[in-house]
Parts: sequence; structure tokens; C-alpha cells
Amino acid sequence: MFSALRASMNEDRTFPVLQANVLAGLTVGVIALPLSMALAIATGVSPQHGLYTAIVAGIAIALSGGSRVAISGPTAAFVVILLPIVQQFGVGGLMTAGFMAGLILIAMGVARLGRLVEIIPYPVTIGFTAGIGTVIATLQIKDFLGLEVTNLNGHFTDKVLSLFSALPSLDWGEFGIGGLTLTVLILWRRTQSRIPAHLVALLVGTLTAWVLGRVNGFDVDTIGSRFFYTLNGVVGQGIPPMPPAFNLPWNQPGPDGQPLGLSFDLIRNLLGPALTIAALGSIESLLCAVVAEGMSGKRHSPNDELIGQGLGNLIVPLFGGIPATAAIARTAANVRAGATSPLSSVVHALFILAAILFLAPLLAYIPMASMSALLLMVAWNMSEAPHFLRTLRVAPRPDVAVLLTCYALTVLFDMVIAVGVGLSLAAVLFIRSSIGLTQATPIKANARPDDELTVADSVIVYDINGPLFFGSAQKALKLITTINPNIRIVILDMSGVTMLDMTAIIALDSIIDNLRTRKVETIIADLQPRMIEKLHRAGIHKQRGLLRFAHSLPDALILADRHAAQASPDGDHSHIQL
Repeated sequence: MFSALRASMNEDRTFPVLQANVLAGLTVGVIALPLSMALAIATGVSPQHGLYTAIVAGIAIALSGGSRVAISGPTAAFVVILLPIVQQFGVGGLMTAGFMAGLILIAMGVARLGRLVEIIPYPVTIGFTAGIGTVIATLQIKDFLGLEVTNLNGHFTDKVLSLFSALPSLDWGEFGIGGLTLTVLILWRRTQSRIPAHLVALLVGTLTAWVLGRVNGFDVDTIGSRFFYTLNGVVGQGIPPMPPAFNLPWNQPGPDGQPLGLSFDLIRNLLGPALTIAALGSIESLLCAVVAEGMSGKRHSPNDELIGQGLGNLIVPLFGGIPATAAIARTAANVRAGATSPLSSVVHALFILAAILFLAPLLAYIPMASMSALLLMVAWNMSEAPHFLRTLRVAPRPDVAVLLTCYALTVLFDMVIAVGVGLSLAAVLFIRSSIGLTQATPIKANARPDDELTVADSVIVYDINGPLFFGSAQKALKLITTINPNIRIVILDMSGVTMLDMTAIIALDSIIDNLRTRKVETIIADLQPRMIEKLHRAGIHKQRGLLRFAHSLPDALILADRHAAQASPDGDHSHIQL
């Protein structure tokens, strides 16, 4: 734990380095401020919950995690998972699920699963991200066009039909503000300015809506007109100008507006969503850490990062935040701004806290159409459409099938199903490729290393290479049983075997037993000591005759030559051991 903090404390702590990290934190804070509000709104909760997430996660995860420059907070990847939880269990259910996901992430880090998560196949991750981007973009059409949609619940197809049916209610004013914000977002990026495009676009959209409202009564939906809060018995509009306060997640409101309460039924119902949050959060955070390492050259610890993400997600719900993970776009901006330590993330969190305390009344003027335009750009960047289309064109057919499956499940069903199937497909792809690496091939006598030995016609040598596990053992070893009736000795050269699991041990035991019934002796050569120990524990070394171990293939050949020379006419063998 705390490996990133310890590593950064042991490096250069001069004033220029500290200054660079403070400035980087301020830059990322400006970017994260509107994004955190927009992502909270997309999740179905009030914007302050996104800000609280950025504050608490930005400090807790940065200090306890394994990446020095990663920025954590609410992310677009979670929107598709969290929105159904809010609709079914309310804010309290969402925060309780995030708390449970934190425990799962800590367990994953303690179990050292960090490296395993990092090897998720590219078709799986691009299928997820493209599907999430599609769903987020669809959900933003309502506010972007100002449509009067009463219900956007249900499956993706239901949402699309609801939006299509509401098209006659299009509000040209909302569409104009949203279109203006989106245009500025696109064009400002081309200027290569150091001022974030998000800030400029929201300022333009907000000022335009405010000026038109003062001139001719132009009216658009804003954060202040949609969200309300109660402070000291007084109802206010927009975001409460107060820091996050401690409250147990299950004491937050449920779907009926009353405190949810903690129960076994609630934990059981939220276990599936919590596992999905943890799975997707681990993938997102470790992918972000890899990207950050490539950009900054600062190494990260994947297991420490998982523990840090888990601790952060345990603390965030206690202060009104929603599930958090590392954000690739904000992390990239952090590195480009000169960050080298977790200090930049802490500064970004403090900047957002200051904005809540001093700028909350101004934030209430931001139009909802501008926020939807911001999320449309986030969805486009997340979908990685060029990479998606390129993969469809050039990838092997199995990878294309996995990509389309993950994309379709994410869009048409939900992320709980998509993550489960996607991770299963990742395992299948790994097993499939590993099976291809494992082979058992007969080799000729003249291919053996010792040319001075002569191998009788009654001896055959099999060269076994690769991992022998449940996916490859039967395929690799079944060839050994189909031998010529004249063969009396089978040598298994296992110097290239890198792994041996219980399925392979049982398969090997079955083959040895099959050969024994035909009075054929088996010699296992050059197997690693740790794997021999596995065979010993399984009792294979206690086989009744016709099984020997040799230290190397030349030793096995010597033993086979002696044995073949001494074999009696009736086929019995004198058991000679090295």
C-alpha cells in the first residue's frame, strides 16, 4: 500500500517540482469540475455527488494507490452500470453497492490479481468502451434537443423508441445552446490552446443562455432549475455550498426517498452490481495506470493500485460520493501538465472543494444542454470509433466476434451481463491461444542429443512442449496412446513443459495406466522438480512398475537402450534405475 506516495517522497522534492504538480492539479481541477457534475447527472443523481466523488477519491486513492499520476473520480465507464442501480435502489443503494465494490477491490489487490486484470484482450475492452459510449450518447439526446420525455427507463431499445416518439417536442432553444457548446468543444481542440476546451465551451454556452435570457426572456433548463437541496431548513437551487459530510451509505435515500437501511436482502441484491463495478473499475484503473506509465515513465504497482481503488471506494460513499475509478482522459491531461506525484491529484481535489464553497451559485447557471454536449463529446472519445472500425476490418474472425458480442451485450442488455460474458470470453481466448502452444510430437531416433546411443525400434520418444492444463492436456497427450504394437518403451521428454495442473496429472496418470496394460514402460525425462513433486503428491510415483523418471533425455535414452537390450523374449523387462 501507499507505494506511489512512498516512491514520490523518495524522489526530487524541490520547489520547481512541487510547483509543477500544483499547476498540473489546478489544470486537471478545471477539467474535472464540469465533468464530475455531468457524469453524476448522467448517473441519475444530483451534480454535487459527482463533485464529492472527485474530492474524496482524488485524495484517498492518490495517496493510497500504486500510480503516482493517476486521477480518480467519477467516470463515463460507470454510467451504464450505475444508472440502473439508482433507478432500482436509489442513491442509498448506489452508495452501498460502491462500498461493497471497495471491499471486493481490496480483496483483488490482496490476492495479487493486478497483473491478471491487465491482460484483458483488446477486443473485450474496446467492445465495452464502444458500447458504453453508445449508451451515454443516447441518454444525452433528451437534454441536448430539449425533448419532453417522461420516462427513459427500460432497455436500450425502449429508450430509443421513447426518444424517437418525443422528437416533435424538440426545443430549438435548448438545441441551439447544446449545438453551440458542442461546436466550441470541437473547434477549440484544434487551436492547441492550453486552456481546456471543456471550460471554454461551458462558459460560452452559459454566457449565451444568460445574455439571451436577460435580453428577450430566453429560457433554458439549467442545473439551478432542475436540482434542489435543503440546507438548515431552507430550499436552495443547484449545488449546496458546503463540503461533503459523513453519512453511512445505507442511511442515504432509497427509491422512495426514505433512508434505505441495511439488510441481508439488500446486500444479496447488490452483490451482482458490486462485482460488476469492481470488475470494470479494476480494468479501467489498471488500463489508466498502464497509459500513465507509458506517458510519464513512472512505474506503477497494479496490486497496490487495486487496494488504493478499494480503499477509495470504501471512503467515498461515506461522504456522499458515487463509485470512482481512475480516469484516463484526466490522467493524460495531468501528465501533459507536468505532474509527477500524487500531489497533483490532491490539489485537483482541493480546487473542486473550493469551487463548491465559493462558486456554487454560479455553477447553477450552467445549461443542461451544455452539460449534455459535454457528455456527447465524452461518449465519442470513449467509443474510440476509428479503433472499433479498424478492429472490425483487420482482426481475426474470433476477435471480431468477441468485439461485437461485448458491444451488443453492453448496449442491448446491461453491463452486469456484458462484464460477465466479456471476462468469460477473455478466459476462452486465453485458453484457446494457450492450447495452440502445447504440442506432443514424436521425434526420430537421430534427433536425440546423444548420437553414440542406438535406439531400438521398440522405443519411441515424444517431445512435449508448453503448458499442460485443463484446456490442453487431453489434446496434447491423447496422441501418445496411439502407438505401434511393437513399441515397448515410451519416453516423454518434458523439458519444455511450463505448467502442470490437476487435469493434466489425471490425464498423464490415465495414459501411463493405458500403456501399462499393454506392457509398455513409460520414462518421464527432464521434468522440473516442482512438477515431479506434484506427481509424487498425486501418487503417480507409486505406480506398479513400468514407470521411471530420468534427469534428462540422454539419461532416458541410455536407460531405454539398456532396457531394450535386456528385455526377455516374453516381453518382461528388468527394471533398471539410474
